[in-house]
Amino acid sequence: MPIVEKLDEYGKGAWIALIVLGFWTFWPIGLVALMFVVFSGRTRAWKMQRRGQWYNTGCRGRGWSFGAAPSSGNAAFDEYRAETIKRLEEEQKEFMEYLEKLRQAKDKAEFDQFMADRRGRGEAV
Repeated sequence: MPIVEKLDEYGKGAWIALIVLGFWTFWPIGLVALMFVVFSGRTRAWKMQRRGQWYNTGCRGRGWSFGAAPSSGNAAFDEYRAETIKRLEEEQKEFMEYLEKLRQAKDKAEFDQFMADRRGRGEAV
């Protein structure tokens, strides 16, 4: 999107001006601009940019990307970080599978309840 790239070139002030102008002209435009800035990760990048590059290693504009972090210069720490990230990603995958099983169990229980209610109603009529 050329507009987004152009506003990124001008920096934070351009985004703020767009949001204010959007609210001033027609509030839904300002709201859309504000939501875009927040959910695209730009506000987090601005916050991290103030602290310096050290804190901004994982921010890539759309959230955190741990695998893309540059080397710290310490091989032992980089290895530990890679192992920890791999373990956390595996735990996240297992947790998401667990949540999916819970959703399926809940759906099945609700469906079984619906069918039991329907059968009960059919026999009473």
